[in-house]
This record gives sequence, C-alpha cells and structure tokens, in this order.
Amino acid sequence: MRRRTPAPPPPLPQRDGVDPVRVRLPSGESWATVRDHLVARLAAGSEVIDGMLAAGDIVDATGRPVTRESAYVPGMSVWFHRELSDEERVPFPIDVIYRDEHLVVADKPHFLATTPRGSHVAETALARLRRELAVPTLGAAHRLDRLTAGLVMFTVRPEERGAYQSLFRDRRVAKEYEAVASYSPALSLPRTVRSRIVKERGILAAQEVEGEPNAVTRVELLDHRGELARYRLTPGTGQTHQLRVHMSALGVPILGDPLYPVVTPPVPPGDFRRPLQLLSRVLEFMDPVTGREHRFVSRRALRAWSSYEDWATG
Repeated sequence: MRRRTPAPPPPLPQRDGVDPVRVRLPSGESWATVRDHLVARLAAGSEVIDGMLAAGDIVDATGRPVTRESAYVPGMSVWFHRELSDEERVPFPIDVIYRDEHLVVADKPHFLATTPRGSHVAETALARLRRELAVPTLGAAHRLDRLTAGLVMFTVRPEERGAYQSLFRDRRVAKEYEAVASYSPALSLPRTVRSRIVKERGILAAQEVEGEPNAVTRVELLDHRGELARYRLTPGTGQTHQLRVHMSALGVPILGDPLYPVVTPPVPPGDFRRPLQLLSRVLEFMDPVTGREHRFVSRRALRAWSSYEDWATG
C-alpha cells in the first residue's frame, strides 16, 4: 500500500483550537496568480479574498504573505484561517474519561461534531478539547456522528496518530452502541443484519441497494417496557449511518432520527430537543503504542429510556 505523504507543518498557529486551512495549488492547471485560483476555487468571493490578501492573512509555506501579484506555482501550498461565523454553542459538556501521554478518550454529548466540518468549526469536540486541555497537538483517531453521543478517541502526539487510526481502519476496535427505539414483539432478535449501503455525496440519507453486503450489524434486545425498547448494536463494519439504516430497515428506527426512515426538515439553530437516541457505549482494543488492553465505557444515559416524557417534551 502506498503511504500518503504527511502534510507539511502549518506556518500559522491555531486559532481557538482550530487549525489553519491548507490549500494546495493543483498541478495541470494554469493560472496567472494565486489570487485568481483562490477566487475561482473558494466560495468566499473576490472581495473577501482580496481583503485577506491585503491584510496579509494568506501565507506560503514559509509564513510569508501572499500578494495579489504572487505567481501561481503548481504544487505550492498556501494557508489561512477561515472566517468563523457565530456558531450556536452546544450547551452540554464534553467529559474526559481517560487521558495519558498518548490518548484522550472523551464522552461526547449529542449535537457536538467531532472535528471541524461545514458550519461546525470552533464548536466541535476537537477544538473544545484543544482549548480546555491546552493540548494543541490533539487529533481525532476516528469520527462519531454529530447527532450520536458517547465515546470518541483522540491522539496526543501527531506521529502516533496513524497507529491509532489504523485500529479503526483495520477493525481492531470492538465497538458497542446502545439505541432506544420502538418495541416490536414480531421482530426476532438477536440477529445479524447484512446489506449493501451506499451514501452519495450531497444526499443526506444513505440507501440500501442490491449487491454484495458491505455493512454488518449485530442487533440485540437489552430490555423493553411498553412500546419502547433498548437495543445493543455491534457493528462489524463502518459504513456511514449504518446503525441507523439497519434499525430503520428492521422497522424500528432509532428515536429522534431526522433521516430514517424519512428525511425531515432541519430544526432551527439552538434547538437541542429530542436528540437522536444512539450512544457509542463501549470501545475496546489493544493499544498499538503501549500494548495495554483498554476497555472504555460511556457514562451517559439515553434520555428517552430514563425519562421518555422528558426527552419528548425537551
């Protein structure tokens, strides 16, 4: 397997726990200036780009400001800090349940993205932990959906990040999730669900299609009372939205799911009612750096199970 060349160190410091953006000027393209390429490539618009260039906010690998006249050089990289919009603060703490010189394992709340992406930048688990722990080198070993709560792992040393990421890539992490959904007496459990899931860029919901299965989930019933049930979900693969797709396909979609079985309109910013009742409960693995056996368990509880009325009414 060909190893990816690591990105060069950024010439700009972090800002509010957020790394500067790196833009690599592609080969095979012809532009007169760096400015022309950035105006065509970025959605910010020419006035914003020109303002950043005039202020010296876009720099090259040496930290020297790029100007309007700087020539386009294929393969060159430039860095800048994105303009952060006023993000809605997620009003729930992120708890650290384990920390050593190599790892930080956090218990993430619902609604908090793991890493900067789209409109969620400073208000993410990574940026928050960098600020709160004063560890600017912190990096995510894997991702947990913004709407899912529970365990997520971060690395302290950049040179060790690949070793921990490979645990997830090679499926050497035993993961367990919990979910709250409706109870179906006709649903025979436990069972292993296998299907082919495809997630297309730009489309919110993933789809099950015909073909060789690429998604495997073990579904077990932990408890039920009335019309509600609590399930243990053990993924054997890591397709996007896999657990949510499989539970919906079984006829018991996870409570609070805005995508499955039907895509619902987005809620207004600041609406933190009725979170998706999915929790990353357990991470278990052998540490690739220290050789220790780790087993971490989330301390969070799914609110719809402990108090359905409280969850339903917000």
